[in-house]
Amino acid sequence: MLKVQDEHYRGLHYPWGRKQSPEPTQPVEVAEGVWWVRLPLPMSLDHINVWLLEDETGWTVVDTGLASTASRDIWNEIFKDFLKGQPILRVICTHMHPDHIGLAGWICEQHDCELWMTREEFLMCQLMTSYTGKDAPTEGLKFYRSAGFDDPSLEGYKKRFGSFGKMIAPMPHRYRRLVDLETMTIGGRYWQVIVGSGHSPEHACLYCPALKLLISGDQVLPRITPNVSVFPTEPEGNPLEEWLDSTARLISILPHDVLVLPAHQTPFYGLHIRLNQIIDSHRIGLQAIYEYLKESKRVIDCFPALFKRTIGPELLGLATGETLAHLNLLLHRGNISKTSDQSGVSWYLQNPDARFIDTDEHVPVAT
Repeated sequence: MLKVQDEHYRGLHYPWGRKQSPEPTQPVEVAEGVWWVRLPLPMSLDHINVWLLEDETGWTVVDTGLASTASRDIWNEIFKDFLKGQPILRVICTHMHPDHIGLAGWICEQHDCELWMTREEFLMCQLMTSYTGKDAPTEGLKFYRSAGFDDPSLEGYKKRFGSFGKMIAPMPHRYRRLVDLETMTIGGRYWQVIVGSGHSPEHACLYCPALKLLISGDQVLPRITPNVSVFPTEPEGNPLEEWLDSTARLISILPHDVLVLPAHQTPFYGLHIRLNQIIDSHRIGLQAIYEYLKESKRVIDCFPALFKRTIGPELLGLATGETLAHLNLLLHRGNISKTSDQSGVSWYLQNPDARFIDTDEHVPVAT
């Protein structure tokens, strides 16, 4: 059992502290009928929080962890020792990233239950898993070459391509669709789906007014900003605009004093403070890139404007996608221009005739 360890940091209140976490096979109750489970991840972000919701005749699982032996072993112990044979009634996945949906198909098969998620997340997951074992497409190579990748970097992309599906157990062939603002009853309580976009296509958060609680997935994290990226499948996409709109919308429709249960790090209070911090971080990033483009630059040349650390091969894809998200938003607003050279490399330049539009002028931000 975790001790209550009130900690305040950068305007947020962490009732269990910023560093405490449950032992993997010992769920911790964070609100009546809501249990916190932490599963390991084999990466620098070394964990994911998943949630168990008590129902009258069984349990709802929210997010599942990667399809790894370690995660399966932990789930089997939880099913046996904590749930004591009670059934899993449904699996809800906030979105389609492998750390969230990796074992959804396995749990659904083990417990003969249904997968619940939004349509865009389900279909995008099916598309991504269909690439498993295939060669990188020409469009993907062209996309990263235009960003400034050299030949060794393109080879790295080729090697990594198709790995998404290797982290996900076979998905069910059917699902139950979640829709923005719909409601459901779990454990005798009303829960509402709140959809956001930008980090993933149609990310579902779960809000319970009676418990004053929000299961936020990756839509709101306390100390890191979720990756918002442009990918080869939609090179002209504008996910950062969608992300900022979604973040402002959460401020407008959710109360400030909910307990936020994030997919990474620890539960906290201070939802509106954190959402404003996220908006501010992107406002600063947009301003920095805009100022950086007084001279023409490629995508990879813009990394110093956004990132404090050196970008190595392991982060190159994520950094490229995030930088392009900022560049595409500035392009959509007319703040910068884009040209291509004979090698197919894109170059970006500040438009001196267009006044930079600050994020605060674009989205309403409550305090």
